[in-house]
Amino acid sequence: MSLQSGLDAFKKGNYQQAVELLEQFCRNSGDRNSPDYLSAQMWLMKAYQGTGETEKAKILCQKLMMSENSEVRSWAEQAYQSFRQPPATQSSAIQKASRAATTGVKLAMGGVGGSLALASGVTMSLLFGMVLVLGLSLVFIFGSQDPLSGLAIAISITLIFNVAAFFLSPFLMDLTQSWLYQTRWVDLTEVENLSPETAKVIRQVCQQKKLKTPRLGIINDQNPTAFTYGSLPNSARLVVSQGLFTYLDDDEVATVYAHELGHIVHWDFAVMTVAATLVQICYLVYSTARRLGRGGGDSKIKDAMQTAALVAYIFYIVGTYLVLYLSRTREYFADHFAAETTGNPNGLSRALVKIAYGILEEGSRAQEPSRLIEGTRALGIYDPKAAASTGTAYRIASDTQKIGRVFLWDMFNPWGWWMELNSTHPLTGKRVRALSTYAEQLGLPSEFDMGRVIGEGKNLNKSKLYGNFFLDVVLYGAETIGFFAGLVMGTILWSSSQNPGFAIGAPLIGVGLGILIKALVMFPDYKQAPATDILTLMSDPYASPLRGQPAKLEGQLIGRGDAGYKFGSDLKIQDRSGMLYLHYASRFGPLGNFLFGMKRVQSLIGEQVGAVGWFRRGVAPWMDLIQLQSQNGTIVNSYHRFWSFILGGGLITLGLFMTMFLGR
Repeated sequence: MSLQSGLDAFKKGNYQQAVELLEQFCRNSGDRNSPDYLSAQMWLMKAYQGTGETEKAKILCQKLMMSENSEVRSWAEQAYQSFRQPPATQSSAIQKASRAATTGVKLAMGGVGGSLALASGVTMSLLFGMVLVLGLSLVFIFGSQDPLSGLAIAISITLIFNVAAFFLSPFLMDLTQSWLYQTRWVDLTEVENLSPETAKVIRQVCQQKKLKTPRLGIINDQNPTAFTYGSLPNSARLVVSQGLFTYLDDDEVATVYAHELGHIVHWDFAVMTVAATLVQICYLVYSTARRLGRGGGDSKIKDAMQTAALVAYIFYIVGTYLVLYLSRTREYFADHFAAETTGNPNGLSRALVKIAYGILEEGSRAQEPSRLIEGTRALGIYDPKAAASTGTAYRIASDTQKIGRVFLWDMFNPWGWWMELNSTHPLTGKRVRALSTYAEQLGLPSEFDMGRVIGEGKNLNKSKLYGNFFLDVVLYGAETIGFFAGLVMGTILWSSSQNPGFAIGAPLIGVGLGILIKALVMFPDYKQAPATDILTLMSDPYASPLRGQPAKLEGQLIGRGDAGYKFGSDLKIQDRSGMLYLHYASRFGPLGNFLFGMKRVQSLIGEQVGAVGWFRRGVAPWMDLIQLQSQNGTIVNSYHRFWSFILGGGLITLGLFMTMFLGR
């Protein structure tokens, strides 16, 4: 697509066509510093203004203000003055609600998030206990003749590990941040130049809480994020990306910094640093014990090592869910702290939605997902997995009611609660709901009309939401249930018939049946799949990660869906309402996926396509692809259902064969 065609459309007043052509040209441009690319960006900003997409124009203008080209930078600084008009003369995706006249007003949480102290205490006690037990087991396995000495050694091991983790992990993180993301450490003055209110909030909190100003870092990445780490409040690190200042207004940036300062005041950032390290120690013990258990030597020690490996792995799984629970709890309390400190809960609600939008926008411009966003997922203020739904709604919404509809799934779908168990952050709808209650306590109108969302949620079809949920959870784990059911049945048949084939064949048959039954539910008939758009799919409060919803989409392929994987086979499709991941499955299995990603994906990026597939909604929404057809006639078929039937049928056949073969 040529730059000239976009300019011609703009000059004719066809602003929407100009936006599409210029966006496509920018995505396909290899050199982001070339004169053509910079020219396309400047005209794209004007085209956004022509279509009334002021927020996009403003964000793009802010990016151009940081260009290495002095002429472009000067042009953008002049153009930015047009955005400094009174709000009544501007078009904006969200009309800002008011904020409290004073700060520091105490706000009741009303049970939101539970108890941070209890969550931290229980998590740390259990994790310390786990590491202690593992230390004891390893000491005793290696033949300590004196139990008291073994106990002392185990306690010493535990203390050394945890003290070292507590004090050394921040410095290791510093090295990792500098190496991977080129973190630039700055003083408060530079932050003040970027966001005056943020500097005021940092000084206020540090003075009131008698804290040393955190070490402040900025990463030169346009994906908006912020995170805190360290071991002690007075040596904490608070790092944000440049994208935070691009996508958020001054008061919104201040609420994000206040949120991160909340982690420091509550000490939960230090607890998370240690807790995550303890979980990794459990995994280290598991992998070491498993390796030693497979080696030569004394059979008793080998058996003991295998037992220790099993226990360590169980502790690792339990520890992981404890850390996830603590991570979600601390986010609620940091949100609460930010609302109290700034008196601006609406600003933080708006910031969360804009961060989702920024992640989505940057993802639409990059052919691969951001390593920064993926690498700091657990630490960041927002879970990037949840960005697609919220960011999609903000992208086209001129009123908050459309955004609120996306939150229905977070608030009322039972799968939301189930999927949240594996998430580092609460679902966005729940966080915005909590912030809305703080706004109500301050006598402020809510940024998002969550009262309307709650009212609409109460009128949802309860039988449709909950009627099949228990059955669906069972079906979600059908393969595992089938395996254990087959194992029990096979053991019973083996003991009664003396045929050892039942012990091997029955579990295989059970897994195969589980796969087939699950496939029939996951992949319904798609021949009458309705044409729709991405926002409509994401606004469906009944969507499920199990029961696929057949759908047809029209849009443009804009990149790969696999973070940091150059040969990834998954794709990203974008229409005018948002972006969605397409999950591809080759008929030749993993090898076919690799070859497809290596040879064909790059040639498809940038193409206008029609996609048919099964839409699913979890923390991150996606579509299992059935068929992709480009405008030039290229057809790509995907085989999710095919492989489920092949694998399920193959295991059943193998199980029957093993039963008959060993029975002879």
